[in-house]
Amino acid sequence: MSVITELSLTCTPPPALARDAMSTADRRARAEALGTKMLDFAEQWCERRDDGETYWDFEEAMREVAAELGRAATELMLSAANERYSAGLPARCTVGDREFRRCPDEPRSFNTWFGIVRYGRTYMRAVAGGAGFYPLDADLGILSDRISPALLSTAARLASRVSYGEAREILGWFVPQPPATEVIEQTVLGFGHHTDAWFEQAPAPEDDGDVLVVLTDGKGVPTAKDSELEQRRGPRKDRPAAPSPRHRGRQSRADRGPRPRKKKGDKSKNAKMSNVVVMYSLRRDGELLLGPINRRVYASFGPKRHAFEFARREAEKRGFGPGTSKTVQIVTDGDRDLHRYTDEYFPAAQYPGRVKTVDVMHVLEKLWLAGCCRYKEGTPELAAWVKAQEDLLYADRANEVVAELRRWLESTPKRGPGNKGRRKRLTDTIRYIEDRLDMMAYGTFRELDLEVGSGQVEGAVNYVVARRCDHGGMRWIKERAQAVLHLRCIDINGDWDAFTHWAVDRLQQEARADGTRPRLQTQHAAALPTVIGTAAMQARADDKDGGHNEPPSERAQHAAITTQHTPPSSGSSTDHATDAFQVGAQDAPGDSPSDSAAGTFRQWMSHAIIQLTSMVFAAPA
Repeated sequence: MSVITELSLTCTPPPALARDAMSTADRRARAEALGTKMLDFAEQWCERRDDGETYWDFEEAMREVAAELGRAATELMLSAANERYSAGLPARCTVGDREFRRCPDEPRSFNTWFGIVRYGRTYMRAVAGGAGFYPLDADLGILSDRISPALLSTAARLASRVSYGEAREILGWFVPQPPATEVIEQTVLGFGHHTDAWFEQAPAPEDDGDVLVVLTDGKGVPTAKDSELEQRRGPRKDRPAAPSPRHRGRQSRADRGPRPRKKKGDKSKNAKMSNVVVMYSLRRDGELLLGPINRRVYASFGPKRHAFEFARREAEKRGFGPGTSKTVQIVTDGDRDLHRYTDEYFPAAQYPGRVKTVDVMHVLEKLWLAGCCRYKEGTPELAAWVKAQEDLLYADRANEVVAELRRWLESTPKRGPGNKGRRKRLTDTIRYIEDRLDMMAYGTFRELDLEVGSGQVEGAVNYVVARRCDHGGMRWIKERAQAVLHLRCIDINGDWDAFTHWAVDRLQQEARADGTRPRLQTQHAAALPTVIGTAAMQARADDKDGGHNEPPSERAQHAAITTQHTPPSSGSSTDHATDAFQVGAQDAPGDSPSDSAAGTFRQWMSHAIIQLTSMVFAAPA
């Protein structure tokens, strides 16, 4: 028998019933024996190993023994803690107007990083009926999910990056008992019920820059049609088992029947738009703006206006609230709705340093399409013409680009082969540029070292949304996809550990408040976010900080701005952009309001836990 096999046999845990009957002293002796056996094995392995056994074999054996030792130590801790609680609990106690009686310990299986452990804990049952509670679980923060919060957190984190099945497979490489796929999905949905509150109360980043950049874009996610959902949720058909996966696929196609051939323009993706916001700041260093600093990403299936509500709220947290003289640059792809919401949530009267920018690459793409009306696609003449127009854009002479396109339009006959399409492309390009001339001062933007493109949000769209939610065969429900996107954003922002601890604490506090046992997993997704409007946002801000989120010096500036500032008129792009930078751009960041508050829980469960805990620790050890 090899030393590896010998060690494995000694680590076989006792049956569940035998472990339930073990005392704390017995558990300690077992843990000490396992620890001594592991150390002896490590010290003597080279002398006792068989031929052909390598370090690989040693490490595999040590993993199993370390996991068993972890389970034994966990059971020892839980047993000792329960004995401590049991010694201080009375047979009967009254909390508020309710009476509880102590019941015998109830054994429980609990999945941890080391595997499944068994432990017992005292149950306090309500004499008059109703919910009781486990004082040990409540004090240690153990959920009713039968899985440790750390293991659930890791499973959900993996599921924000890969599919649920892959998350379970990857987790199984490292833990003895990975949670089931359904458990991982329900954990993601459970965390999803806390993400909106997290984003709203998350603290502002420290050591922020002098210029705030806000970029927005959208991405379609494949969603299930009503017919697909009806088929998913309908009763299962009774049919004989297929002999193999190949034949099961044939059987499904035969039951479904032939699908009609798609017509031109038909799509099966049934995409629903998600909105992505990227925010970061830039720090001035001479003539340069260094960054990005404190980059934050947010994605949601809420309406576009909700994305701007998030951006406005984050801007206020970071000291870029209404009345600030610091620069706030909003970069979009030219979407009219986004420009309208920019004026709604970042109005020029409240943000005199606001800069609206259209991504230059979207403008150039329009020019490539328009250039094909005069030059053949793919020719050097077309490339040279587009390069000349690009030079005009970077010289703040976008109006000359429009003038040339108008000359082309006037010289293109209304009749003739292909002229209708050419005139439409030219008209659309002229209208696109003319309506956004005040956002195309790319030469000025470059001189001030500001952004001229939306590459940051384009990359975020692909990384946050497409890499997780836009794969072949995926058909999402928006509310469920939203939970994944929110968790993915929290992870990318570097807030995963802070969020998961906060969410579990919040869940336990809510459970204590209404007298229930805390459970993270749920089968129901949280509702999509709604729009509260600028008036409600301002009212919330007033409630938090008395109507101001700027230092006194900037509050005075805000008062002067709101009474004297007049929004710039639609003139040349250079003048409009230059006016936005007349106010000093190097002001110190404003203080962000603190919205943390200590909650009080007056329901009977909270009082019960507090009083029983005090009884336990007041009793002699």
